[in-house]
Amino acid sequence: SSHVAGTGIDVNEPLHRWASRCVPWHTQGACRAALDCPLVMACIPAGDVVDVYQREFLALRDRLHAAEQESLKRSKELNLVLDEIKRAVSERQALREGEGNRTWGHLTEDPRLKPWNGSHRQVLHLPTVFHHLPHLLAKESSLQPAVRVGQGRTGVSVVMGIPSVRREVHSYLTDTLHSLISELSPQEKEDSVIVVLIAETDPQYTSAVTENIKALFPTEIHSGLLEIISPSPHFYPDFSRLRESFGDPKERVRWRTKQNLDYCFLMMYAQSKGIYYVQLEDDIVAKPNYLSTMKNFALQQPSEDWMILEFSQLGFIGKMFKSLDLSLIVEFILMFYRDKPIDWLLDHILWVKVCNPEKDAKHCDRQKANLRIRFKPSLFQHVGTHSSLAGKIQKLKDKDFGKHALRKEHVNPPAEVSTSLKTYQHFTLEKAYLREDFFWAFTPAAGDFIRFRFFQPLRLERFFFRSGNIEHPEDKLFNTSVEVLPFDNPQSDKEALQEGRAATLRYPRSPDGYLQIGSFYKGVAEGEVDPAFGPLEALRLSIQTDSPVWVILSEIFLKKAD
Repeated sequence: SSHVAGTGIDVNEPLHRWASRCVPWHTQGACRAALDCPLVMACIPAGDVVDVYQREFLALRDRLHAAEQESLKRSKELNLVLDEIKRAVSERQALREGEGNRTWGHLTEDPRLKPWNGSHRQVLHLPTVFHHLPHLLAKESSLQPAVRVGQGRTGVSVVMGIPSVRREVHSYLTDTLHSLISELSPQEKEDSVIVVLIAETDPQYTSAVTENIKALFPTEIHSGLLEIISPSPHFYPDFSRLRESFGDPKERVRWRTKQNLDYCFLMMYAQSKGIYYVQLEDDIVAKPNYLSTMKNFALQQPSEDWMILEFSQLGFIGKMFKSLDLSLIVEFILMFYRDKPIDWLLDHILWVKVCNPEKDAKHCDRQKANLRIRFKPSLFQHVGTHSSLAGKIQKLKDKDFGKHALRKEHVNPPAEVSTSLKTYQHFTLEKAYLREDFFWAFTPAAGDFIRFRFFQPLRLERFFFRSGNIEHPEDKLFNTSVEVLPFDNPQSDKEALQEGRAATLRYPRSPDGYLQIGSFYKGVAEGEVDPAFGPLEALRLSIQTDSPVWVILSEIFLKKAD
């Protein structure tokens, strides 16, 4: 036969026809081409043919895997681009609305509108903020913050807004910021922004508050986590012309009207910064993991129809909105900011959106429940008692808040606990050391102490103490030192004793032999224990000066060295 068995080659076939079925080995896909070439296949043993096919299959699998990875990468990039497009469209729409003309009365041709208006030749015009606040036209800077401190961070998941005003008795703002920031993980600090609105127009007051926050939270401001703003003095209208309503005196009407405008200013500033906006107040404390809890709850909603997610049942605390909804909310509030308080206006928005006038109130409540969804237990607790409304005392507490979660389970080493402080009710030091409750005592004085004397001398690796708690954040230890008493027994641990004596020179010593190794700062004391001390007999908290408040020791954490 003129055919070569198993190859499909006819020896009588012209050579140029064989060559047309073969390609040079150095070209792309040479391996695949070789398998199609009768000249090559005729020279390859059957076993090697299997190997060639196997190598080709493995190479194909690798290429498919690489293509799949590249596809995933491109998909992520496309999603990011899509998010940017959505944000750009939203910003453009907001800009257009901000540039539209007023169609009401004489303001249509008001020459003061021209600096704000980029489309005055249009026949139809969209309403803008100037329709509701025409006094803003008097100054071009009326919508620009008078104070703006921070890095202008954008693109985060959650923006938290905190309006703060001057209080006659006590300000809770810095305590609120400490609580919010201390409960954020490093990752959460990168994916959020806290905006403080100092809602006052007195430049001396706003400057003092700003400098105080900058001094207390320099890292948070530098990183972009914390921003401070204050409205222009031209932002607010003339409050003397307000009408009294609902039986409220003029001062209360002024207070609630200004409060509505403060919320609007914050929302307008925060709208373009993140996906969600959370309204808070300046006299609250937060639970651990509050940010992740809120974000996950929002992402787990089966529908995007919700409008408000509530993480506290009190007032306007812990209310989450989609940033895309803020324009609608701000516009609605501005339409009626002089007429009703904020909580009523929010309820009216929901009523307008879903309630049927021909149905009863129960049906309306069911429909609104789809837009206003409550999370339990509450993540924020109201702690202030002196309202921003002069003379008003409010002791509002969220019953769904619960107690502060303790640190991870830990057993402190066996010890005899004692204190010179007078214990309040059943909140004993023993229960705090056993992690059953917190220790609560009357006002400390200089010379008072809290002592833990170990049943057996032991080596400590580190210590942690937290004073105050969520419901009583001001009951902290001030000017209090952490001291240890090394076990001074010449019959044992002589080498450690010698090292310890050398180490003690670096630490202040009390008359009774205790060495100061730390102190409380912002209600917390933590640190490592120098291993050169060797075994310790006792650890003591020594109060150096009189305290103006009671004291709570909410966490005691003593870790033995391995």
